[in-house]
Amino acid sequence: MTHVWREILAAAGAFGACSAMAYYVLCMAGAATFRKMGRRALPPAHTLPPLSILKPLKGTDPGMLESFRSHCVQDYPEYEVIFGVSDPHDPAVPLVEQLQKEFPGRAIRLVVCRQVLGTNMKVSNLIQMLPQARYEHIVVNDSDIRVPHEYLRRLMAGFSPGSRRGGAGERRADIGLVTCLYRGEARRTLGSKLEALGISTEFHAGVLAARRLEGGIRFALGSSLAFTRAALNAIGGFRPLVDYLADDYELGARIAAAGYQVELSTVVVDTYLPAYSLPEFFRHQLRWARSTRHSRQWGWAGVGLTFALPWSVLAVLGAGGAPWSWGMLALALAMRVLVALVVGWGVLRDRQVLRYLFLLPLREFAGLAVWIGSYTGHTVDWRGDEFVLKDGKLLRSGELAIGGD
Repeated sequence: MTHVWREILAAAGAFGACSAMAYYVLCMAGAATFRKMGRRALPPAHTLPPLSILKPLKGTDPGMLESFRSHCVQDYPEYEVIFGVSDPHDPAVPLVEQLQKEFPGRAIRLVVCRQVLGTNMKVSNLIQMLPQARYEHIVVNDSDIRVPHEYLRRLMAGFSPGSRRGGAGERRADIGLVTCLYRGEARRTLGSKLEALGISTEFHAGVLAARRLEGGIRFALGSSLAFTRAALNAIGGFRPLVDYLADDYELGARIAAAGYQVELSTVVVDTYLPAYSLPEFFRHQLRWARSTRHSRQWGWAGVGLTFALPWSVLAVLGAGGAPWSWGMLALALAMRVLVALVVGWGVLRDRQVLRYLFLLPLREFAGLAVWIGSYTGHTVDWRGDEFVLKDGKLLRSGELAIGGD
């Protein structure tokens, strides 16, 4: 390698590392801003509106029954839980039936959604479940989510007038949607541990940075989507989302674009991750990355400059191990660990972060590899089927061949 090329590599590595470390500062500032919210006082029971929880299902997840139970023991005066499946013989159905027997006093219903209304079967099911919901306030969360006892009360606290943003003399937008952060409970496999570490120290660091940078959030997370029918009707209901992979992002973005405020609740929920092998981990990460690239093209382009460790290693190699490059690598590692602790432990209270902190460098290199891989194609594997992404929408290969959209 010529001297000129080594200098180019060193300069590129230094630029990337410095950009990433500046981003880390933004992440920590975002975490500090979020923590200042503290835990809001829970609204009195008599002020809480009745609500409907919608849970679309397909297949089973680790610890699914216990996760279902957590929704049935909420400290909340009046709510119903509606499950939806597209196949009456879905393996999740016996779990719902067992739940109905365990909680006879709780309004628990199962809806069989026989129509296929689009490529996103989750949204297709939600369209058919919504008419069965009795209440104005709706909560949707993924099938693998486990929630704390005060989950609904803390989520609904996000709709309180004190949550609205706006300066003096400004009209404060109505809160249309409340979402929340989540922790991933890892299994024993390396892929599962890397997934959990990424959720708590990388993904949510980005969410808090975006919230700080944009003065709020304009998207939502599938861990929890609490919204009003009025806000949903303002965007045409669920039907416009039925072909999108990132339906949670689209729902939040469209509600924000309709003039409503999207609020990030202080409640944190849990998801129980599969025992991913490394190939399964990378396939799952690639699906998420390509989905995000299609949803936030310019924002995703900058993600490549958020991995300080790989860029610092490049600087060390390009600089031939010069002292300044080793100093940069040490600083990058220290700041990356600090972000992991501030967000993963300080905000999410995820004890796994301490346990798996030694995997952080591997997670960094995997993250950069996934980011690069997101630009190498448009196909994603989802629920055992292969789709092509076009403008964020899921298309089957045959549809793409004939120009279907």
